[in-house]
Amino acid sequence: MDMLALSAVELRQRIGAKEISPVELLEASIRRIIALNPATNAITGADVAEARRVARLAEQAVLRGDDLGLLHGLPTGVKDLHETGALLTTYGSPLHAEDVPEYDCAMVANVRAEGAVILCKTNVPEFGAGANSRNPVWGATGNPFNPALNPGGSSGGSAVALATDMLPVCTGSDTGGSLRIPAAMCGIVGFRPSPGVVPMDKRPHGWTPISVLGPMGRTVADTRLLFAAQSGMDDREPLGFPLDRGAILAARPADLGTLRVAWTEDFGQAPVGQEIRSAMRAKMAAMSHLFARCDRIAVEMGEPDRCFDVVRAQGFVARYQQAYEQDPGSLGPNIRANFEIGAKMTLADAAWANGEQTRMFRRFQTLFRDYDLILSPTVPVTPFPWTQLYLEELEGVKLRNYYHWLALTYYVTLVTNPAISLPCGTDPMGMPFGMQVIGRFRGDLAVLDAAQSMEAAWSRIPGLAPPRPDLAKLATPRPELAAFATHRSGHWHARSMAEQAG
Repeated sequence: MDMLALSAVELRQRIGAKEISPVELLEASIRRIIALNPATNAITGADVAEARRVARLAEQAVLRGDDLGLLHGLPTGVKDLHETGALLTTYGSPLHAEDVPEYDCAMVANVRAEGAVILCKTNVPEFGAGANSRNPVWGATGNPFNPALNPGGSSGGSAVALATDMLPVCTGSDTGGSLRIPAAMCGIVGFRPSPGVVPMDKRPHGWTPISVLGPMGRTVADTRLLFAAQSGMDDREPLGFPLDRGAILAARPADLGTLRVAWTEDFGQAPVGQEIRSAMRAKMAAMSHLFARCDRIAVEMGEPDRCFDVVRAQGFVARYQQAYEQDPGSLGPNIRANFEIGAKMTLADAAWANGEQTRMFRRFQTLFRDYDLILSPTVPVTPFPWTQLYLEELEGVKLRNYYHWLALTYYVTLVTNPAISLPCGTDPMGMPFGMQVIGRFRGDLAVLDAAQSMEAAWSRIPGLAPPRPDLAKLATPRPELAAFATHRSGHWHARSMAEQAG
């Protein structure tokens, strides 16, 4: 039996039933990482010795009959933007390439308290800027369906680790789409929850809701399991929004035949390639019979691109001003671009953006008077080579900046509605197609329930079932992925995991 192919939910159940040992499961994950990470470069910092110590304690707790946490004994990867006490956290930046935090961030503390065995960190763009998981510390991450292509970002390492069964649990975060985009490109599930459900104690602008922490998983049920473990009120999170963990875990299958569904290719203005538009129409035709209504709608978003420019740039100015003023060259091109955009803005720009985001929010919520869910593609193109930092033009039209190609997801970020990306067959190039499913304001539980029912229904419809990468083809290392790095950390890292594992 390949235990790593089991869902996180089943693994946790089997651990609790004493059918699988946390030690045995951890060793299987380590072997899989050693075998496949050279082809994908998804895993960065790691501490095998500490993970083994924690796994042994987890095994002893099971044998004693102790109360067990939601993630008890599950090997876990944490996105390398989130502080892990005593484990290297680089943010993908040479400025932090040797940093080992003393404490966990609030979300990691929640996950650890639920019994997760934190083994390693997962790769990101530098400081999470962009949707191509490459940086000068660790190099680039390759797509599990074709390592020469982009896996998305910024939670790209987590998405790849899940898609290849390296780990059953991996965390992520989302500003412009960083949970949803890599999930779509790698054929897994990524859920952007309502702001404040998962505490984010490190956000510089605590009252600004565009950045959230959240879960990913190979299935909706796995995603719910991690989400429940991540969530919780924290007095450092000013947007704190409580959801009952039991309610998150308890799937209540939605009756799809009662749901009123709307869909759009582009929210009226997002750049989307013709192949993705055609694929979206075909998939909606294949699933429309599932719902009470399934209507293509026009959406009026206002000026979301300009609004996102301002809201996003304010955060970069708050966080990186000192580093930029000391040495702009110490920051990557995406970080510099964001800072420079923000540094030129005025108070009038900020006031306009705040007002426009409010207007967008109110207009968008009116759609839910007639519909229960809104669907769109998650990404506008098939994955492109990771050597291309970002998409510069689409259909012959030059895009506004390095993140304009992410508009399908950052429009939803601005209105703050919960949204999940579900794998929905493949695109015309044979790569995973992600369907973005958007729910009502603070309707997290309803979105998860509907997503779980859609996941089950799509698995029975030709062309809509989730794809799986060919793991056997990933046995060949791709040294160019790691060679892209210009800085190698001196601390624990996955490139020496074989030595760590003994």
